[in-house]
Amino acid sequence: MTGTGASGTKSAVEWLASVAPDPDACRWEWERNPHGVALLPAGRRWDVLILPGELGRPTLDVLTRLVSRPGPVLADFGDARTGFFVPPGTAARWLGTGVRGAGTGTWIVVPYPGRATGGVHWLVPPDGTGTLTDATLLEMAMHEAAGRLGRPGRDA
Repeated sequence: MTGTGASGTKSAVEWLASVAPDPDACRWEWERNPHGVALLPAGRRWDVLILPGELGRPTLDVLTRLVSRPGPVLADFGDARTGFFVPPGTAARWLGTGVRGAGTGTWIVVPYPGRATGGVHWLVPPDGTGTLTDATLLEMAMHEAAGRLGRPGRDA
């Protein structure tokens, strides 16, 4: 999935920066950091559920068949982990083996929307509207993806 248009990128930047203790400093960091990333606190407008890479991409594939546009999704360098933006409070209630949660009290590395970076990157960039992935749908997509991964002779 690709980035949003210029106005969508601006809205996405404002939406993401709004959680920073100093939104102006966040935007400054995005502009001047050679990696194009900033640290943002989870738990205010969103939590992030982090899946191992081998489950993350297949889960995103299933999820995009269930909804027209999931919430933002990040991947780290080499796609070793995939992070799905979900409603605040989800990480504290999540009970799932192998899934890490970033909620209140945690910080995540967030790239500037619409700009390619060498490390953490958007698989689904934020659109600025606050759209998040429903945790129940994400769980269903994870189960389906895991089931497919566990089947011999599965289709890729």
